[in-house]
Amino acid sequence: MAGSVVAVKKAAAVARTPPENRTIIDKLWDAHAITTREDGTSLLWIDRHLLHEGSFHAFDQLAKRGAGVAHPELTFGIADHYAPTRGRDGSVANPEIARMLDQLSANTARHGLRLIGLRDPRQGIVHVAIPEQGLTLPGLTVVCGDSHTSTHGAFGAFAFGIGASEVAHVLMTQTLWQKRPHRMRIVVDGPLGPGITAKDVALTIIARIGADGAQGCAIEYAGSAVRALSMEGRMTLCNLSIESGGRLGLVAPDETTFAWLRGRPFAPQGAAFDAAAEDWRELASDPDAAFDREASFSGVEIAPTVTWGVSPEHAAPIDATVPDPARIADEGRAQAVRDALAYMDLRAGMRLDEIRIDRVFIGSCTNSRIEDLRAAAAVLAGRKAAAPGLVSPGSSAVKRQAEEEGLDRIFREAGLEWVESGCSMCVGMNGDIVPAGERCASTTNRNFKGRQGPGSRTHLMSPAMVAAAAVTGRLTDARALLAGREVVG
Repeated sequence: MAGSVVAVKKAAAVARTPPENRTIIDKLWDAHAITTREDGTSLLWIDRHLLHEGSFHAFDQLAKRGAGVAHPELTFGIADHYAPTRGRDGSVANPEIARMLDQLSANTARHGLRLIGLRDPRQGIVHVAIPEQGLTLPGLTVVCGDSHTSTHGAFGAFAFGIGASEVAHVLMTQTLWQKRPHRMRIVVDGPLGPGITAKDVALTIIARIGADGAQGCAIEYAGSAVRALSMEGRMTLCNLSIESGGRLGLVAPDETTFAWLRGRPFAPQGAAFDAAAEDWRELASDPDAAFDREASFSGVEIAPTVTWGVSPEHAAPIDATVPDPARIADEGRAQAVRDALAYMDLRAGMRLDEIRIDRVFIGSCTNSRIEDLRAAAAVLAGRKAAAPGLVSPGSSAVKRQAEEEGLDRIFREAGLEWVESGCSMCVGMNGDIVPAGERCASTTNRNFKGRQGPGSRTHLMSPAMVAAAAVTGRLTDARALLAGREVVG
């Protein structure tokens, strides 16, 4: 699979003169729209199609139709959702998980698709491992049967999740019918304070605009605070676009993007990369481009943020208190808060930093990259965890790098378990779950009821904040434990 640049088939070109003052969203859409119906629905060319174990439904549809894959060179499979994080040296112990993994191998082999399998040194979570290979590039359309495909938008790609029937459609045609999304720009300007991360930015945005505040929108993140983020931070930000109702999220490519991509196995090489970068610079929104919705935030006002309820919008700064439904005028919202507090076993008015936790999890497509592990290790170094926990790197490459830097030793010495890469405890499909009734401080993206296991209670936060909770046994402002310490790398 390594060693060559994958060809990108251009959308069937319709001669047109691009209008001025277009957003990056418009530019990407126009470059991939093959035709548009009278109802406004467009047929988009898809540059990258990513598959995981859940794709068997789509392959079943192909089998029923006797159909093949239109462009196998543009489709990539990876084992991640059901990938066990322990005991990979032998056979997979759980027969159901073994069957899912075998199905992925069989389906990709039958259709001549590239597969990053369970024991491949490049294996990992699709939204971590695929960008590492340079397969996610600015200007591409990227789809996957996973809602957090928006992660790839950090590179200036038009990336979004699709359903099983859409997966089948892309396999058979390399195209997809889509309705043009509304355009939204979220600007975060000004410097972020010490210890403030992309996760804090994302949770603050979701808490402010709500879980449906970006409904039906493609979001461009802009502003000096966004530009200052690393690629890891931008991936975290775009990953969480779905939690505010967005169809996708993206950041216009810049020098940070190019530096991260240069030299990746499937990225253009040498002079070809330089030429591509010149084209990628043109993707930025034009100065006077109009958006359908806009929202702005001040970076200096963003604090370490955690969730208290059962939706990512149930988030607040760590020094805040649990909301009181009796003080909420809207009865529907008040009832939702009452229901969330009952499930989470919290009382109105209690301080968030008083909430005790039972275990911690560091991982997921949101926060499992090397930058995330370094931040958590900076808190945990030389300390013991008061609660048990699991650390699952986002990819085998991240795991190897972390071990080279000695981060695994820090986690182990603190009392946390260091395991293999995969979706792990984020979605609880592979046996890594939070027991019923337990409260978990987690770097994941969703805190819905039972998300990490039936009856589990999840508090979302950044890796450093999870590490701080592990040390104190309660939700804690990580900045107090980071004072005088440097993050490795």
